[in-house]
Amino acid sequence: MARPDINRFGEMEVFVRAVDLGGFSAAARALRMTPSAVSKLVARLEKRLGARLVNRSTRALQLTPEGCTFYERSVRLLAQLEEAERGVSTSDEPVGRLRVNTSSAFGRCFLIPHLPAFIARYPAMSVDVILTDQIIDLIDDRTDVAIRAGPMKSSQLVTRKLFETRMVIVGAPAYLERHGMPRAPSELLTHQRLGFSYTRAVEGWPLTENGATLMVPPSGGLQASEGEALRLVALAGGGLARLAHFQVAEDLAAGTLLPVLEAFNPGDTESFHAVFVGQGGQLPARVRVFLDHLTATVRWR
Repeated sequence: MARPDINRFGEMEVFVRAVDLGGFSAAARALRMTPSAVSKLVARLEKRLGARLVNRSTRALQLTPEGCTFYERSVRLLAQLEEAERGVSTSDEPVGRLRVNTSSAFGRCFLIPHLPAFIARYPAMSVDVILTDQIIDLIDDRTDVAIRAGPMKSSQLVTRKLFETRMVIVGAPAYLERHGMPRAPSELLTHQRLGFSYTRAVEGWPLTENGATLMVPPSGGLQASEGEALRLVALAGGGLARLAHFQVAEDLAAGTLLPVLEAFNPGDTESFHAVFVGQGGQLPARVRVFLDHLTATVRWR
């Protein structure tokens, strides 16, 4: 094992530069070193490796077979080092893989439609999108950015608020024709109320009546792990769902879903945030440009 005080990558860089430039003097000028310092460094490298890398009998730098092997491998390692540093740089042109976790609804409405333009602008990047409503651990899941709905708990993660959207109860015309349009919150108790299969900040459906707030729980007939699944079930006439307005705005405009009990809607909203790891305010370039992209493209009334 090499001593911890030996800068092996530094030795490789000096050696490769000397080979590329054809001599110790040229490498010394490029690296702002003295020729003797370059010569001593290469000699120390040869001693540590136990192999002669260059022949010094001619004015031109001539590699030995061992020197050729070491040079080729050093070039590859230095290139990998440079690539690794670019991948975590906060200032260089963004490169590398970006892993994003978001809900199917947010992905369908906001993220995926704008991804082609983002990738075209940053061709050295690749984006891996995971669609789920489940809360994941960014570090354990190796996720760069997650989009989360609802109140943010205190943590070491950094958040950037994107927008707020109000909530709305909806149902398909065919379902409401069969079961009737509810006229008061109490009438919801006879309806199929589609719910989530995981714990949420607000478990029930809040409604206001005569100045009081009522909380109507979803019924247990059908549950799903993501809002997009509930939207599709509602569209198919499977029951009523309480979803973010942005998620069903096009359905409401087309009449494929109808608002239910809007006169009793308390007008509560749900916030959406981008969540990421950013100790000390430092962000890899690939994360920084993606967050800027979200801020510029995600708009909701």
